Amino acid sequence: MKKLLTAVCATLALMLSPAWAQMADDPSVLLAKIQADKKGVVEKSLNLTAAEAKKFWPLYEKFQRELDVPHREYALAVRDYIAAEKSMTDANAARLARTVLAASVTEAKMREKHFKEVSKVLPGIKAARYVQIENKIQAVQRYETAKAIPLAY
Repeated sequence: MKKLLTAVCATLALMLSPAWAQMADDPSVLLAKIQADKKGVVEKSLNLTAAEAKKFWPLYEKFQRELDVPHREYALAVRDYIAAEKSMTDANAARLARTVLAASVTEAKMREKHFKEVSKVLPGIKAARYVQIENKIQAVQRYETAKAIPLAY
């Protein structure tokens, strides 16, 4: 599993400026940097012109705020699952799984809508690169979360 996380981090590091590449050897350092300055990671990775930045950043900020809703639902379900641990019932496990899946579907729909909006203000390559950056950041964050969640009993 550590190899998988290292591979994801290395891929993300390759996308970013050379200074970030050295962090690929330590996924926890890269994750900490991402969590501390996600906007900075995106900014360094996209190399936007002033005109692009003026149009892109308001969309980015709006999207990040909107993501709070499915992320909060996901986090609450995970917290409920961990709290219940060995006393989990079939009904509660199913409810929590449905909540996590619904949050994922909501987020996917939001990402698709956001990509359409970003595609109107950025060239295709930069819009696609932005989606890749978001996906890679999400993969690292979800992996770290998944490591902390015990499997259902």
